[in-house]
Amino acid sequence: ADVLNDITNCNLPSVSWVIPNGSWSDHAGANDQYGPSWVTAVINAIGTNPTCTKGIDNGQAFWQNTAIVVTWDDWGGWSDNQPPPMASALPCTSTNCQGDYQYGFRVPLVVVSAYTPQGYINNVPHDFGSILRMIEGIYAIPEGTLGVADARATTDLVEFFQGPFRSYTTVPAVEPASFFLGAGAQKGAPVPPDNDGDDD
Repeated sequence: ADVLNDITNCNLPSVSWVIPNGSWSDHAGANDQYGPSWVTAVINAIGTNPTCTKGIDNGQAFWQNTAIVVTWDDWGGWSDNQPPPMASALPCTSTNCQGDYQYGFRVPLVVVSAYTPQGYINNVPHDFGSILRMIEGIYAIPEGTLGVADARATTDLVEFFQGPFRSYTTVPAVEPASFFLGAGAQKGAPVPPDNDGDDD
């Protein structure tokens, strides 16, 4: 829940990777009822936080200058009407061979920002490296310097930020942010959000 405290205290870093405690994860299993509320709590905190008057973000209104990218670590085992491309059908060069880094089943990606039109759908194939490319573009970091996913990416997420500014509308959720800081707060060490590897 550190991200919720960072938003409230106006100490949100320029880039934050937010991974839920396993009991708040969207991973299918015993605790999967809290995932949507957890994501909504973070989004609502960004969208409704007033202009900061303290901390490292003094003078910032997060909704005006924050992009929230929601994605999952894998496709979840659910059905997809689009089969993944075959590795052999993709071009392979000495710097870009899909045999060891290829597309599989699609993974959802949701972009939330003041400049992303409501209901916008983008059909350009992206990968996890596209998120890194977006960050590089914002902070003038040379493309391809943040690891293999970044080096292999061919797209960023610029298409998601073409709309005019729009004000924030609070998203309803079963559990509010206060739940994750109070009654539903993490007790003890965090639980991994995905422990499939433990069964191997």
